[in-house]
Amino acid sequence: MLAIKIIVALFLPALLVVLFTRVTYNLYVGTGLALALLIASYYKGYTDEWYIIAIDMMSLLVGFLYGRRVIRNLK
Repeated sequence: MLAIKIIVALFLPALLVVLFTRVTYNLYVGTGLALALLIASYYKGYTDEWYIIAIDMMSLLVGFLYGRRVIRNLK
């Protein structure tokens, strides 16, 4: 179960940032929406461990950097 949480924390936030960035055509709105979903899941109690939160934040940063590259290629 823990391995699944780590794998999801590695990929899901980055994918959400890229998806929301492509839909809204705005990197900051896409990142904000992904961050809002993460905060809502923390608030609901789906994540208790600090290292999962740290992995989520690193993945969010990777998604932001990749989303910046995607937006640059679109323009």
